[in-house]
Amino acid sequence: MAQEPGAQAKAAPKAPHAPTELSDLATLKALAQPRRQRMLQHLTVHGPATSATLARALGLNTGATSYHLRELARYGFVEEQTEANGHGRQRWWRAVPGDRRFPPRSRQSPEMRLVMDELNHHAYAADLELFEQMQLQGDAGEDPWADAFSYSRGSIRLTLPELRVFFEEYIALLNRYKRPEADTPPEARTVLTRFLAFPAPDAAPESQPAPHSTDHGGHHNRKESDPS
Repeated sequence: MAQEPGAQAKAAPKAPHAPTELSDLATLKALAQPRRQRMLQHLTVHGPATSATLARALGLNTGATSYHLRELARYGFVEEQTEANGHGRQRWWRAVPGDRRFPPRSRQSPEMRLVMDELNHHAYAADLELFEQMQLQGDAGEDPWADAFSYSRGSIRLTLPELRVFFEEYIALLNRYKRPEADTPPEARTVLTRFLAFPAPDAAPESQPAPHSTDHGGHHNRKESDPS
């Protein structure tokens, strides 16, 4: 980014779904810190929390959570909840929503690639752990949300420009379903969505291109088709 680290937190408000590219190395390093990723995920999934709440949930001390919250706030990923909430003088923090994107790998410096690899490694591991945790919870009771594990694996043949359009259409679909908290039904839950697309390895010269296919599985009623 051209501005100083953390300046995006003070920038003029953007359109609700305007994408922001995180290209400042200091910002990426701040986000790649494993404890901060866990804290940010907790705030995204469970809503606003205090440093003490996060410390208990994640097995940290309040001094560490307070420090990491301040760093996340410095770079615009969390903010203090300032409106009256009936919690006295406790400081409550919430995740700042946004369409945050990373530079294409072709525009990343070698140092930035190392940071991005570290960030992605922790993010993917956390997603898998949370997915497996929620599956086990769904197996243990009669929760109707046990059927909510939509999962898809598929393949399509696209050009690089088509893949970019495909991604933007996916983001637009997510934004269609986003709404203010006041308009959200009480029975709604936070649903985590993940998008991952990458080119298949080059086929051997004698191989023929695989036909278009989508492999649907029935385990746990999952449908196989699954980015800020």
